[in-house]
Amino acid sequence: MLLTCWSVKGGVGTTVVSAALATTLAHVHSDRGGAVAADLAGDLPAALGLPDPRDPGLTGWTTAGAEVAGDALARLELSAGPSLALLPRGRGDHGPAERHHVLARLLAADPRPVVVDAGVVTAGSPVLPVVAQADRSLLVARACYLGLRRAVDAPVRPDGVVLVTEPGRALARSDVEAVVGAPVVAEVALDERVARAADSGLLARRLPRTLERSLRPAA
Repeated sequence: MLLTCWSVKGGVGTTVVSAALATTLAHVHSDRGGAVAADLAGDLPAALGLPDPRDPGLTGWTTAGAEVAGDALARLELSAGPSLALLPRGRGDHGPAERHHVLARLLAADPRPVVVDAGVVTAGSPVLPVVAQADRSLLVARACYLGLRRAVDAPVRPDGVVLVTEPGRALARSDVEAVVGAPVVAEVALDERVARAADSGLLARRLPRTLERSLRPAA
């Protein structure tokens, strides 16, 4: 199963949601090989408490060309926690969209569930094929009018929305669903415990239970 998390603007919590989903799936599938977190945005190592990995990474794999074998992806994996592997982004720019089509097929064929942090996705983004070809494409958003306006013009329609909720927002869950045209599959409340776990790189080892319970419907 290939599950991709993405957003239309930065700062909404896409990396935290991706890391928490991958960690949750690693726990659920621990007796079947765990799960994989694939980083196309660049911040997953920090959220998972890992040092910034240097090359090689997915950017190098996508720019190297078709002569690089698909099984080279396995050699990029790093241990990110119990039953959780990380495919780091790497340095440099992403390769062309054609290589991301191949990447999406290979990730979808992995027997383990794969969660991709695709970051901010716009028209013409080379990572767009990974979002479009996912078994489940999740838009991470807040009930923000400006952000939802961008979601209307997103180059791909999500299968579901992970809604990050916070006090004082006028828009409700039903408003978000009406604007985006997709159901809210999980609601994640802003929580100081989650922020502390992410800031200290402990999400993979001390995932707050409130966050895990909130995201289970999306997993």
